[in-house]
Amino acid sequence: MSQSPFIQEEEYAGGKFNWGLWRRILRHARPHRIWFWTMVCSGLVLAGVETMLPISNAWLIDEAVAGRTDAAFMWYAALYVILVTIFSALVWLFIRAAGHLSTAVAYDLRAKGFGRLQELPFSFYDTRPTGWLVSRLTSDCTKISSLLPWFLLDLSWGSSFLVGISIAMFILDWQLALWVLVIVPPLSLVSWYFQRKLLRSSRLVRRTNSIITGVYNEGLMGVRTTRALSREEESLAEFQVQSGDLKRYTIRNSLQSAVYLPCIISLGAVGVGMALWKGGLQLQEGSSLSLGDLIAFMQFAVLFSMPIQEIAARITDLQAAQAAAERIQSLIDTVPEIRDTPDVVEAIRRAPAGGPEDGGRSDITTIEFKHVDFWYKPAEPVLLDFNMRVEEGQTIALVGATGGGKTTIASLAARFYEPKRGDILLDGVEYRHRSLHWYQSQLGVVLQTPHLFSGTIRDNIRYGRLDATDLDVERAATMVNAHQFIQGHDGGYEAEVGEGGIRLSVGQRQLIALARAVLADPQIFIMDEATSSVDTETEQLIQAAIDTVLKGRIAFVIAHRLSTIRAANVILVIDDGRIVEQGTHSELLSAKGHYWRLYTRQEAEEAEASLGS
Repeated sequence: MSQSPFIQEEEYAGGKFNWGLWRRILRHARPHRIWFWTMVCSGLVLAGVETMLPISNAWLIDEAVAGRTDAAFMWYAALYVILVTIFSALVWLFIRAAGHLSTAVAYDLRAKGFGRLQELPFSFYDTRPTGWLVSRLTSDCTKISSLLPWFLLDLSWGSSFLVGISIAMFILDWQLALWVLVIVPPLSLVSWYFQRKLLRSSRLVRRTNSIITGVYNEGLMGVRTTRALSREEESLAEFQVQSGDLKRYTIRNSLQSAVYLPCIISLGAVGVGMALWKGGLQLQEGSSLSLGDLIAFMQFAVLFSMPIQEIAARITDLQAAQAAAERIQSLIDTVPEIRDTPDVVEAIRRAPAGGPEDGGRSDITTIEFKHVDFWYKPAEPVLLDFNMRVEEGQTIALVGATGGGKTTIASLAARFYEPKRGDILLDGVEYRHRSLHWYQSQLGVVLQTPHLFSGTIRDNIRYGRLDATDLDVERAATMVNAHQFIQGHDGGYEAEVGEGGIRLSVGQRQLIALARAVLADPQIFIMDEATSSVDTETEQLIQAAIDTVLKGRIAFVIAHRLSTIRAANVILVIDDGRIVEQGTHSELLSAKGHYWRLYTRQEAEEAEASLGS
C-alpha cells in the first residue's frame, strides 16, 4: 500500500542541535547514575593516563640518550607498565558501564513509550498506523540508546584528552603548539557546515523509515486481501516507491558522513605535518627542545586529531540520533486528551483504599447525554444536540444507517472520546469529574471484530480479570455458551488461539470475547455489531448469552440484524447524529416509520437470500 493520507509525521524546523531535547533525553539516564558517573569518571582518568604515556616515553628516550644508569631506566619502564595496566583496566570499566547504561536507557525508553501508548485515547490511533508507532519503540529507541552512552563517553574522555594534550604541547613548546592548533578554525567551519547537512538528511531517513514500517505492517496485515485480489505486483510496486525514497535519503546521508570524516582527518594530518616541519627546523637550528620532548610532541600532535575524529564521528551519529530522539521524546511527551482532571487526581489521592475513585465498586444507575455535540472533523459534525437517558437494567439498542453516529454514541458512553460540547452524566455527575480508570473498569465491550491475544483460550478469557481462578473462567465461558465448543476443541481451555485468534472461527472468537467481558463483571455493557459476522447457529448462542448477561446492567447494543434487538427496552433509530425514532420493537413497527421500513426491508432480503440458497 502507498503512504496513507492520514499518516501524521512531525516536521522539525532548523538544522541545529536541540540541546534542550538532549537534556531531556539525558534524564532517562538518571535512574542509572552510578553507571553514568562510572563511565564519565573512567573517561576522565583515562584521558589523564593517555596524556602521561607520551611524557613517560620522552623521559625514557632522554634517559637512554644521556646514557643514564640501568636503575633509572627500570624505574621509567615500571612506570610505563603501570600506566598501561591502568589504561587497560579503565577501558574495560568504561566499556562495561557504557554497555549497562545503553541497555538500561533502551529499556526505560521503551517502557515509557509503551506506557504512554496505553494512556492515549482512541483519537491518537485514528491518525497513526501501527507500524508508525512500532518504529518509535524499536528503531528510534535503539538509535538513541546505542549512541547516548558512547557519545557521553567520547565527550568526557575526548574533551579531557584534548585539553590534556593542548596543555602538554604548550608546556613542551608553545610555538609548535600554535602551529598544531591552527587547524581548529577550519575544523569548526567544516563541522558547522556538515552538521546542518547531516541533520536534514537524517531526519528524512528517520521519517521515511517510519512510513515504511507502517506500510510494511499494513501489507502484512492485509496479505490475504492482497492475494485474494491478485494485487501482489501492485502492492510491491507501491512499497518500492517508499523503499526507493529511503534508499535515496540513506545514500545521501552516508555520502555526507563519508565526506565529513575524511575532511576532519585530513585537517588533523595538516596540523601534524606543520608541527613536524617546524619542529624539525628547530631541532636543526639547535633548539632547547630535547629529542625525547620532540618525539613526545609529535605523538601529541598525532593524538590531537584522534579525540577530534572520535567526537566528530559521534556528532555525525548524533545528527541521525537527534531525528530519532525528537520522535520518541515527542511520543513520551504527548499529553492524553482524555485524562483525569486535577480535582479527580486529588480525590484519588485522598480516597480511602477500596473507595470508588481508586478502583472499588460504586453502582452506576443512570447515564445521561445532555445536549451533546461531537465531531471528528469540525466541518463534519457527527452528533448535534444529542440527548439520551439510560437507567440501570435497561438495554438501549442503536440502529440506523452506516455513518449515522451509532458507534460514536457508544464510544462517547465508554469515554473513548469526549463530547466537544454538552455533558454526559453518571448519576447526575459529569463523567469527566470521575476517575477515568475507575469508570472504564466498569465497562464490558464486545466489538464486531474481537481481538484475541496470542496464548491459550484460558489466558484470553482471564484477561477480563487477571486474578480469576480457573473455575471463574469456566463459569464465564459456560454463561455465554462457549464452554461446549471449548471442551470439544483440541486442547480445551489450554488450546493456543494463534496471533489475533486466527486458529478460531469468527463466532468462536466472539464467544471468547463475550466470556472475557462477562468475567470482568461490568456494570455497563457495550455490544457493537457483535453478531453481524457470525453464522445463524452461533448468532443464536450469542443472543441467548446476551439475554442472560445483560440483566440488571446498563447496556448499549448496536445491531445490524434488527431481529436480535426485539427484547431491547428502548430502540433508538439514529440518523445523521439525531434520534429520529424511539420506542420498543412493537411500538416502532406499529408506527410504520423509519424503523418499520428498515425492518421489513431486512426481512425481505433475508427471505430472498434463504430462497436463493
